[in-house]
Amino acid sequence: MVPEINYWAVLLATASSMAVGAIWYARGVFGTRWAKLANVDMDRPGASAVMPLVLTVLVSFVTAWVLAGASTIAWHFYGGGYLVAALLTGVILWAGFTAARFITHDAFEGRPSSLTVLNIAHELVTIVVMAVIIGVWPPAGTV
Repeated sequence: MVPEINYWAVLLATASSMAVGAIWYARGVFGTRWAKLANVDMDRPGASAVMPLVLTVLVSFVTAWVLAGASTIAWHFYGGGYLVAALLTGVILWAGFTAARFITHDAFEGRPSSLTVLNIAHELVTIVVMAVIIGVWPPAGTV
């Protein structure tokens, strides 16, 4: 059985991840620091961000869709408020999958721990924003 999902909320959550990323990685926020730690030349001539942006939209959609489905399952299982279910589900999935995997890969790749913290913090903010959107706009008939 596929859980109930509000696809409008999923689409808005997908767009929110793009907004969070644009702000987070702006030069005046964390972009300059991230570029230095990740050895990325933000002024590389001829570089195109089209494919990374397309991939980001697709991956963000999948993330929002999974979060929406998992939130509905959690809400059905635990009861309570849908927003709380979405937030807790998002943070638990972030900790167990995103943060844990980033830490493991970055340790083996020898990346600076400050880069790992910067990236997993970005992912946490992204997931929390997605969870708020999904949580305040539950699927019809669930709340």
